[in-house]
Order: sequence, then structure tokens, then C-alpha cells
Amino acid sequence: MCGRYSNLMPPEAMRRLFGTVGPPPNVAPGFNCAPTQALPVVRRGREGRQLVLMRWGLVPPWSKGPGSGVTLINARAETVATKPAYRDAFRHRRCLVPCDGFYEWWQEGKLRRPYRITMRDGSPFALAGVWDRWPDPAGPWLESFAVIVTDANPLVAEIHDRMPVILPEANWQSWLDPDFRDPAAFLTPFPAEPMRLQALSMRINDPRNNDADCLLPAEAT
Repeated sequence: MCGRYSNLMPPEAMRRLFGTVGPPPNVAPGFNCAPTQALPVVRRGREGRQLVLMRWGLVPPWSKGPGSGVTLINARAETVATKPAYRDAFRHRRCLVPCDGFYEWWQEGKLRRPYRITMRDGSPFALAGVWDRWPDPAGPWLESFAVIVTDANPLVAEIHDRMPVILPEANWQSWLDPDFRDPAAFLTPFPAEPMRLQALSMRINDPRNNDADCLLPAEAT
């Protein structure tokens, strides 16, 4: 699964990288992006790509709402096209989740050791996601998203059997296009060679921590 990630890109850098229109949302660096937070997401709009804030944890329009007890932070690549919670969103509302690293935990006895997985060159990338709207009776629509996960590549498999789907830039346009016929073809593990794995400080374990110390290597603590 993917239950935490980082996105340190300034809003203007995200706007340039993803070619979005309009002013980007004002958002602080995300050292420890966690479920239920409002996070930057790229989707297709009428005037072009949009960079907007959405709640991480997809809330289907037919559900009772975000407090119903169901946390849909990840959609499995094998079932995202068929499960009722994601099926319609996968067909019509796919998105990109800006990211520069994601976290996984390896169980060592009673200890869960956190790791950060990034590109070797430190470059940002995009996770494959789906989004939806829930009609909040108390106000405007609640927009939310889930990250799609697939089998781990050999690097990530050292600590976990799943990883988020990473989309190369060449696939961004097709992924966002609701008329693209075969988005499932993109739901494969990203190659291990360009990526690196680093053990982290235990500080990242608490989602309330969101500062540069979250990225301290394990040996520094």
C-alpha cells in the first residue's frame, strides 16, 4: 500500500512541471503527507490541467461521507476498474498526485522501520490516482482521491510487496484523458534502477510531524 508520501515542490514549481492553468493553491511543503489531509492533485479541466487541493481518502458519491469509517486511500491496480468504489472514477476521473518520495515500513520484530523511496537524482514524479466528489449536505462538494497501488518492483520488494503506480511524464496526457481506451496498461511497477531506498528516523511514524527532520536518515537519530 501507500499510506504516506512527501511533496516538497513549491506551488509554482508544480504548476510549471505539470503545465497547469490558473494560479496554484497556496500549500506548504509536505514532508509527511498523510490520509485525510488536503493535498495537491492534478486533474483535467475544461481549460486544461488544473492543480487543486483534495482530501486524501476517496469518498464515493453514494457513501455516507468521510466519517463512515471506510478509508479508501489506495485502490489496487487489479481491481480499480471493477470495484464499485473506484470503477466510475477510473473511467472518468483519473488524476496525477505530485510526489518526490513515498514511505513504506519494514517489520523488524516489534519494530516498524520506516523507509523513503525516491528517484536517485531527487527529481519529482507523479503517482497515478483517481478522484471523486461527495455531495456534502452542509456545504460544497467534497473532492477526494485515492492512490493506485501495484506489485512492488525489486527494490521496494526488499521491504514491502506493494508500491504506488508511478507514471512517466510521457503517459500523463493519456492518463488524464477520459477518452483514452486503455489506462489499465499503465498500472505496472516502475523500474527499480532509477530509484533509491533509505532508512529514516522514527519521526516520520507520527503523521502529526511535518518538518525537515522527518527526512533525517536512521543513522542520524
